[in-house]
Amino acid sequence: MLGLNRTHNLIQRPLVRYSSKFNYNSLPEESKKQLDRILRVDHAGEYGANRIYAGQMAVLGKTPVGPTIQHMWDQEKDHLKKFEELIPKYRARPSALLPLWDIGGYALGFGSALLGKEAAMAVTVAVESVITEHYNNQLRDLLEKNPEKHTEILEVIKQFRDDEQAHHDTGLEHEAEKAIFYRPLSEVVKAGCRAAVWVAERV
Repeated sequence: MLGLNRTHNLIQRPLVRYSSKFNYNSLPEESKKQLDRILRVDHAGEYGANRIYAGQMAVLGKTPVGPTIQHMWDQEKDHLKKFEELIPKYRARPSALLPLWDIGGYALGFGSALLGKEAAMAVTVAVESVITEHYNNQLRDLLEKNPEKHTEILEVIKQFRDDEQAHHDTGLEHEAEKAIFYRPLSEVVKAGCRAAVWVAERV
């Protein structure tokens, strides 16, 4: 219940909005390349996360844990929507592998849910730990290079990083560590996520 309430409160919080005029052409060329890479991988990651939760909901949606998964999924939908706004704004190129993230994400969510609530939550914990780490790395990188040019992206990533950390904590609160083969399952999922991040930054 603690995780559900926390996620519910986060969902109610409005996403970052900016009313000031934005001039893409004013960005340094290095920043344009950096933001292209960041937005491509983050958009792909949020797309994949949506598919994971969709797969989990297909199996567990009508169980007691269904509302918790739905709340986290609703938040991921908001994340994806935001990146779909930022992609054209910053003239970034979406990943060419979105069909792969579509199928792979859904299969991971559906398959883990078939193993039970604990396995589904174990996947959530593993995925969100990698994504939180990934967002932290991006924040450090952005702060090192022209942070005054990246105000909007910094604020978005900070907020989404906090949301993903909350999802991670919710998974632990819902007995992720009681999943069968929790440790090897977690390590395999983390390795897969890190590989997906590496590929999505480039393709």
